[in-house]
Amino acid sequence: MAKSNKQVIQEFDDAVNMTSKELRDWLQTDESKSVGQSDGGGESMGHESGRKIVEILSKNKPDYTDEDLDHMRRVVSYVHRHQSQKPSGDVKNSNWRYSLLNWGHDPLK
Repeated sequence: MAKSNKQVIQEFDDAVNMTSKELRDWLQTDESKSVGQSDGGGESMGHESGRKIVEILSKNKPDYTDEDLDHMRRVVSYVHRHQSQKPSGDVKNSNWRYSLLNWGHDPLK
């Protein structure tokens, strides 16, 4: 059974624990640009996702489009999947954390 839009929004709000400003500032860093998969050496999928998340966070809930909701589903799925792959040791300066930050989730919060 498909999740309702209300459930998707709630899960997105739970998964994305960075503010729009925090994420926008993070996306400007070299660390942000250094991780993730990209097609042909361009912008990584995670970095592009981060830009979309910033756009979504700037909207009011009634203004969410179907595209926004689809992206929210992808974000929730990625964050949950990636969290389960946490490496051992200090993750503060790890590619694992940097990837999650690109998707709007800071695992150290």
